[in-house]
Amino acid sequence: MFTKKLEFLFIGIIIVAIIILINNWYSDNQFKNNPLSDEYKELISKKEQEILYNMQQHYHIRFKVPLIVTDKFKDKLYGATTYNNGEIKIYLNKNVMQESMDYMIDSVIAHEYAHALMFKMGLYNYNSDGHSNEWRKMCTNLGGINCERYVDREEIIMSKMPF
Repeated sequence: MFTKKLEFLFIGIIIVAIIILINNWYSDNQFKNNPLSDEYKELISKKEQEILYNMQQHYHIRFKVPLIVTDKFKDKLYGATTYNNGEIKIYLNKNVMQESMDYMIDSVIAHEYAHALMFKMGLYNYNSDGHSNEWRKMCTNLGGINCERYVDREEIIMSKMPF
């Protein structure tokens, strides 16, 4: 009798696990194959408005840079800022947004806007990797929470843990 109950319990756990896996697969597939949700667009827009306000307060300049969400990044790069013939663009990696949207909002957008501001103000040093102390201060002034050179993926994962 006890063995039958244990079998039903394990079968129930397996069925629940399969349902969760199918749901996760479906959610990932929906995210990857559809445009960015209005909720995510709104979060990005709010952060951008905060950054523009901070830019005006700290640097007495306000310029909006095209924020392009793309799934064309080949690795786990969260964002990139480009400067080509006087045109500045910020690219955000859609492939990592679903798992790290909080980090994207809290840190990546300000990080990339700090690069854009360095370009705009003519302060970008092409002999360095663009992450100078002056850049770090700009990133913080624009509202970036974690203005590090590169992402600490372990820190992002650990911040999602309930303990």
